[in-house]
Amino acid sequence: MKTAFRAKPPRYPGSWDEFPAGDNIKRAVETVCNDYAQRIFGYHFVKVGNLSAQIQLLESPIHHQINHTPDFTSSERVKHEKRGSEPNDGAGNEPNTTRNEPRNENFVIGQAHKLPFSENSVDGLLLANELDFAQDPHEILREVDRVITQDGHVIISGFNPLSLAGVAKYLPVKRDNILHDARFFSSYRIKDWLHLLGFEVIEQRQIMFSTLFFQQRWGGAAKVQHYLSSYLPWCSAVYVILAKKRVVPMTAIRPKRAIKPQFSTMGASARTTSQKQKGHV
Repeated sequence: MKTAFRAKPPRYPGSWDEFPAGDNIKRAVETVCNDYAQRIFGYHFVKVGNLSAQIQLLESPIHHQINHTPDFTSSERVKHEKRGSEPNDGAGNEPNTTRNEPRNENFVIGQAHKLPFSENSVDGLLLANELDFAQDPHEILREVDRVITQDGHVIISGFNPLSLAGVAKYLPVKRDNILHDARFFSSYRIKDWLHLLGFEVIEQRQIMFSTLFFQQRWGGAAKVQHYLSSYLPWCSAVYVILAKKRVVPMTAIRPKRAIKPQFSTMGASARTTSQKQKGHV
């Protein structure tokens, strides 16, 4: 097994549009993440990375969501996309905040392996294929473990190496495609890292059964997707994991029961007294 650290950092995607099937991947990941997000409660939710920032968690009960992106350009792109997806009033005016949108969404510029948040302060985190384009995914997961609260949740999506996309990654097709730079960590490896950090995997879903290197134009693709998801779920191109931080409470050590000394009251004085009584008799 190759080491997770890479001396040369891979190309980092600015948006889902850089993938040939980026829009399909985004919609599939977004559907699962919204389902998972409904189970996460608290005050603060952080979406780490450019791809995560473009995932809209409209079903999340946490209204304060933070988009953590590596540069200012990515933040502006996300803002523009979200403005474009909002309905207007027909007169070109700025739309008002609707019922389904997050009430408070902020943008923070920084690196994923150096999250600018205090310890035990974030209730939920989203890493949408962030580990696949990380130079050292261990550093990112250690930062997630540092900032997450007790019983906090993390959602992680990634590319599956045991899939058609994993095979196409090593074929000489579309070498300029950024998917060739993706790490394609298996879900078993990600779950093993999470277990070492004290996380419990709650659920995992397999989505997208295709090479991801080409747009799906065949009409029967939906039927094939349904068939593969039912009978061959392990070969999906993308997986999404929901994990929860588990903190074992400290239990007080009971003091050992005091050992009673083996001491008898019958001593030398008692024997002397009994002998004197016999002499008087």
